[in-house]
Amino acid sequence: MSYEMIALLMFATMALLLVTGQRVFAAIGFVAAGAALLLYGNGAAELPYNQVFKLFNWYAMLTLPMFIYMGYILAESGIAEDLYKMMHVWFGRLPGGLAVGTILVMVIISAMNGLSVAGMAIGATIALPEMIRRGYDKVLISGVVQGGSSLGILIPPSVVLVLYGMIARQPVSQLWFAGVIPGLMMAAMFIVYIMIRAKLNPKLAPPVPAEELAMPFREKLALAKAGIIPFLIFFTMTGLFVGGVTSLVESSAVGATAATLAAWAKGRFSWRLVRETSMKTLAVSCMFMWLILAALAFGSVFDGLGAVKAIESLFITQWELSPWMIIIMMQLSFILLGMFLDDTAMLVIVAPLYIPLVASLDLGFDNQLVWYGILYTITCQIAYITPPFGYNLFLMRSLAPSEISLGDIYRSIWPFVGMMMLTIVLLMIFPQIALWLPEQLQSVRG
Repeated sequence: MSYEMIALLMFATMALLLVTGQRVFAAIGFVAAGAALLLYGNGAAELPYNQVFKLFNWYAMLTLPMFIYMGYILAESGIAEDLYKMMHVWFGRLPGGLAVGTILVMVIISAMNGLSVAGMAIGATIALPEMIRRGYDKVLISGVVQGGSSLGILIPPSVVLVLYGMIARQPVSQLWFAGVIPGLMMAAMFIVYIMIRAKLNPKLAPPVPAEELAMPFREKLALAKAGIIPFLIFFTMTGLFVGGVTSLVESSAVGATAATLAAWAKGRFSWRLVRETSMKTLAVSCMFMWLILAALAFGSVFDGLGAVKAIESLFITQWELSPWMIIIMMQLSFILLGMFLDDTAMLVIVAPLYIPLVASLDLGFDNQLVWYGILYTITCQIAYITPPFGYNLFLMRSLAPSEISLGDIYRSIWPFVGMMMLTIVLLMIFPQIALWLPEQLQSVRG
């Protein structure tokens, strides 16, 4: 049997296991271990254990539980809810002001947590009921929450980009800063779209009554303090890192400690909070570690088979595809996979194939793997919210109020998908949108 057929059989077996409902890390790890034993004999039994040591030698892995804990403790302590109240007052006079405030809250939540699920949960449970009560259009606000939650995997500290950096062997700091401008650019697109829709059709987003906003400036300033804590934590953490005072891991520890102190300063620190936050952090961190371990085992078998070279030969030599056609095919495959898998699972499944292939392409600029990391995250988020089986569609339905149907959710996402696709096109035409800030960081740090 040829190596190409073996590689195809491995992917088919893995897909079959995933369809049967097996856990992603178990399906990937089982195929990797089984293929290694069949191909290389009993000596291959050591393969998974070798990957464990490789995983634990990645010092950057320590950042994962720190950032996840930081986001959870800020959300569980009610600081996210305070942020929404602040946005409600400060942006209530704008067309679609509550929806605009929701997008801005999600940008801040992204800087607190780095996971799209956190923004989705807060938007669906806090912002949606409030906007429905005030007569906002259900379809519009469903799209706002889903589009806004997508920013969580782009704006630092993005947990998904940390995983990508470890698998692609790229500096996490460069990936983080590469995501800043595209993330803020998408947030700006969402805000402009909301304001234009609300201006053209005020029935979609009725203005907040003036009497609710007529409060003394001193009270508004007091509400603004709710936004100071997350910003202060974020800028302290990243400022120390960019300035070279702390390493990436030390910065994550600064963020986690500062979040704990913030909860204490708000009078919301308790052992119950610590216990619940720690349990959630442990669950998410362990899930990521199992996935990475499975990906490493799968990748090592692929390296032995030479499957990467076979795919490269198929695309470039036999099909004679241009580098940009190959990139487009990769993006389409991500969207298809996203109908069934989450972004982390997609990364660990295709990383052994796509990352070396991207590195070998001549796209005409440097830092291709950093640039592709941003392209990957946006494309995966499109897959997340694309019918019929987008993961976030069903998560949104489980969290949203009963007034919002699955049909409302399906109809709501298309304008935001369009803006995400526009962002991808702009990144492909102008790679410096993603690469300018990392290059500046590199020059500052010498």
